[in-house]
Amino acid sequence: MRIDVATLFPEMCEVVLSESILGRARKNGALTVQCWNIRDYTLDKHRRVDDVPYGGGRGMVMQADPIYRCYEAVQAEAGTQPHRIYLSPKGSVLTQQRALELAAMPHLFLLCGHYEGVDQRILDTIIDEEISIGDYVLTGGELPAMVLIDTVARMLPGVLPESLCFEDESHFNGLLEYPQYTRPAVWHEQEVPPVLLTGHHKNIAEWRLAQSLEVTKTHRPDLYDCYLDKK
Repeated sequence: MRIDVATLFPEMCEVVLSESILGRARKNGALTVQCWNIRDYTLDKHRRVDDVPYGGGRGMVMQADPIYRCYEAVQAEAGTQPHRIYLSPKGSVLTQQRALELAAMPHLFLLCGHYEGVDQRILDTIIDEEISIGDYVLTGGELPAMVLIDTVARMLPGVLPESLCFEDESHFNGLLEYPQYTRPAVWHEQEVPPVLLTGHHKNIAEWRLAQSLEVTKTHRPDLYDCYLDKK
């Protein structure tokens, strides 16, 4: 998969994208991510990419033309038309299911807004969908873009050791994940559940399912009800 990120802060993104699992995935070729500085595509001699909003109001709005020029450069280099996403609190909230669908696409283009957002005309011209990572507002789209890349990338072949690494996790099957334990078997007089020490795979699987059901019912009753409705 190829992911292109249009941003005012490529260095900020690279800090995240160069570390841990994402960094290794890029090095081994399982994932290609390129960050594009929108300022490189402005015609303004001061590298300005924003202006005051029509109609008045606080803050600045990112101009359409530098973003469009940046997108054209991405297309020219890639030779393909990506699925184009704007990270926005107005978008549909990102879910595991949507991440799984995005992971099946060969090429994504992520637009990171800043200030008071971007000129609506660029959204109307090039964007396929708007995605939010939650019902709150951040200073820019860079952190949401990193969240989206992380959740999508970890489902790509060659990124994690095997698909079971994410198939057992929260949200993949509609439930939250069961509790996890590691050594020592006793810590501060708290013991690991005995079934996990037996090596009996069937019993362990049954315990984990029961725990997932209980955790989901307690913490996310909405997900629990949806899970039961599908059964």
